Amino acid sequence: MTSPTSRRTVLTAALATAAAAGAAASAGPAAAASAPSPSAPQAAASLVDNHFWHTYTDWRWGSGDGTRVLAGTRPGLAIATPAGRTDYTDPHTGRTAAWEYATWTSRLHRSALPATELITSWNARTPAGTWIAVELSAAYTDGTATPWFVMGRWASGDGDIRRTSVDGQGDPYSSVWTDTLSVDDAAGGVRFVSYRLRLTLYRTPGSRLTPTVWRVGAMASDIPDRFTVPAATPAHARELRVPRYSQNVHIGQYPEYDNGGEAWCSPTSSQMIIEYWGRKPTAEDLAWVRPGLPDPQVCHAARYTYDYQYGGCGNWPFNAAYAATYRDLNAVVTRLGSLTDLERLVHAGIPVITSQSFLQEELPGAGYGTAGHLMAVVGFTREGDVIANDPASPDNEAVRRVYRRRDWENIWLRTKRYDASGRVRSGTGGVCYVYWPSGPTPGQRRVLRSLGLL
Repeated sequence: MTSPTSRRTVLTAALATAAAAGAAASAGPAAAASAPSPSAPQAAASLVDNHFWHTYTDWRWGSGDGTRVLAGTRPGLAIATPAGRTDYTDPHTGRTAAWEYATWTSRLHRSALPATELITSWNARTPAGTWIAVELSAAYTDGTATPWFVMGRWASGDGDIRRTSVDGQGDPYSSVWTDTLSVDDAAGGVRFVSYRLRLTLYRTPGSRLTPTVWRVGAMASDIPDRFTVPAATPAHARELRVPRYSQNVHIGQYPEYDNGGEAWCSPTSSQMIIEYWGRKPTAEDLAWVRPGLPDPQVCHAARYTYDYQYGGCGNWPFNAAYAATYRDLNAVVTRLGSLTDLERLVHAGIPVITSQSFLQEELPGAGYGTAGHLMAVVGFTREGDVIANDPASPDNEAVRRVYRRRDWENIWLRTKRYDASGRVRSGTGGVCYVYWPSGPTPGQRRVLRSLGLL
């Protein structure tokens, strides 16, 4: 679960303010105020557009200044001859340092749907002495465009810069909320119709170091306001053998990384799925963790997903980027259109990390309520109920939970909900993280491709 100062709190406050003013603000994914018709749930998939640059041709077709394209089984982007040199003052340390840099700008991507939200993802390696910045510029339906918004200044380590989102960015139509560019007034009809991404790769001046970026892209979506969603018919029963870790055994650990416990649901979930794919930090990686703490790899995940501006470990793209630091893992943030899509991924052997918020009585068996929480969906029963590795559990043995299908489906896919005081709050509208290896099976490839993730 997220901390009291999390993005969820900020976004909820924004939604409440807009609602009071009579506007449907996009604190969560929002569009028309009408509820969806109870026709095929699969139709919701048309409300999401995924696009990622990751092939050799993708990188070649972009516009590079000082970059070079790496061929091979996992094509990427690196620094060739730097385009220039600049100073960067880290807002979290106050330290100013000089950096050489090179840039790459994607071709324009026209979204398959006019969108109210854009969320970026990237997969990269940044050796000590290097880091990257990811920026986004979008065009609106009225022909105007946003400035370049910073969607993350990121490094896999924390010795050179503090990885960070950037607050206070916006224009007359939209705002950046930590990791999400969102139209402020979705009811006004303005939408994003296209966008470009820009990468800036930095390194220590005079060195031959370079970051390597293997994947960058965004998820565009326009999910209608809805308190309930149509029910999907159960399709596949399967349970994946995913490691189980509790966030609550870490309560009070590492205050500098948001104090463990409920604040660590995202990195705890990420670590479970990373280890499902056979990757884990080395003993050398974990040497910094205090001896005697349980599951030190969860502490490690918290440290290396921590967003120093957000003040927590719940930045969605930072979790995906952390997962992709492990050998040959791909990771993205997206939305799924229905529970059927999630079942297809699990049936193909791909567990999914989902984001949801709910009152305690809305999810029987959870034993808690939350304004925002991540858990790993690892299977479905024969009846179609959801099997989740829920890190909000007292210990590792208690992590496996079975939640009633209809309850779980609604709290994950809705965009509006009521809090304990009866006020309208936002829901995540099907947000999830999907991690998979660079060599997926044919079945996994088919499902990923059908969802626009390959």
